Amino acid sequence: MPTNQQRREAAKRKLERQLARRAERAKKRRIIATALTVGGVVVVVGLIYLLVVLNSGDSTNTASDATTEPTPPPAETTSGPCKYEKTPDQPASKPVDVPPDVDPTPNAGTAKITLKTNQGDIPLTIDRAKAPCTAQAIEHLAKSKFYDGTPCHRLTASDSLKVLQCGDPTGSGSGGPGFSTKKENPTTLAPAPGGNGVIYPKGTLAMAARSGSNVTESQFFLVYADSTLPPDYPVFGTIDAAGLATIDKIAAGGITPGDNGPTDGAPKNAVTVETATVS
Repeated sequence: MPTNQQRREAAKRKLERQLARRAERAKKRRIIATALTVGGVVVVVGLIYLLVVLNSGDSTNTASDATTEPTPPPAETTSGPCKYEKTPDQPASKPVDVPPDVDPTPNAGTAKITLKTNQGDIPLTIDRAKAPCTAQAIEHLAKSKFYDGTPCHRLTASDSLKVLQCGDPTGSGSGGPGFSTKKENPTTLAPAPGGNGVIYPKGTLAMAARSGSNVTESQFFLVYADSTLPPDYPVFGTIDAAGLATIDKIAAGGITPGDNGPTDGAPKNAVTVETATVS
């Protein structure tokens, strides 16, 4: 039978074994907890790294897209003597190609253009010698049917300006063909009395131009009585007698006043160029 001393020693050894097992279990728990913590950190770091990489990839693609995106092309200019130039800021109001820039530019002879309107025919004579590049462009526009079905949107009847203006498919005064022609301003027109401009004589066919512009586009005006203007509008032909008679009839119908007063606005009898034919 064990003595008290033996029982105490046995109890002591049992307690030591229990403490050892507890310590071992605690050690294992610490190892597992540490492993889980480290694993969690690794996972978080991995996710952060993945997000950074993905975001970096997006930024790279965006920058690449920005640098490779095509820039708007410069205005295209023909290589011939007339240097017709596309006008991206003023796109064509009606589809039409840029004129062929013939070298040398035809600068002699005439061409006949008949504007058949709902108010009567207006026959015109184009004089290539007066403004070769302008004449070439106008003949091209007429042959391309650019003027067919377009209005003559402006009629003036002041003491110094009597014209019918046509050539804008929109009828607003701001439309054009999507290209421009360098100005070929007249040099032989007679000075106006008092030195304020020059006289555009009755029967003159001339190009309109945007204010302050050094080019013309598709709009032109028909002078039905002597008019005073700066010499800034290329003269490229004349109006035949039958055409002047038609314009006189249109002018007699009166004007719907516009922003510039009672003598400048749309013809009361609306004018439409049904066809423009070249012969």
